[in-house]
Amino acid sequence: MSNESNTTTAPRSLGQALESVPALQDPATVDGLADLITKAAPLIQGGRLHNIIDLLAATSDVVEMADEAMVQKLMALYEDGVSSVWALSNTLRYASAQAAQEDTPPSVWKSLRRLNQDEDVRRGLNVALNVIAEFGRQSRASYGPMPED
Repeated sequence: MSNESNTTTAPRSLGQALESVPALQDPATVDGLADLITKAAPLIQGGRLHNIIDLLAATSDVVEMADEAMVQKLMALYEDGVSSVWALSNTLRYASAQAAQEDTPPSVWKSLRRLNQDEDVRRGLNVALNVIAEFGRQSRASYGPMPED
């Protein structure tokens, strides 16, 4: 095959390429492309279109890398997160409803008596203390020991 046969069938310029595509002969298509170019011009001129293309490329890379195991892990993580938020929301709503039923807030001594009388109060307090301790541990690991005064 010679170069002459390739150049006679392939368009030599953008104008020839546009003339050779039947869909571009439709006036509605040409009007739509003109509108698209008008809207895309600021993105092209400001170099922001590059960011969009980079984002599409990164998304494409993630889709190509995602295998069944990764999708399953992400689904499990999502389900765990949603169920944790639901449980916390449900607990706070229930506790608020219980507190709203009482006419006056309990005294400090009555609240402290619940520590001896109610096993669930002690368990909840233990959970809260464990959360606070974990915050402290992570804070120490992130920021190091606090300097002495």
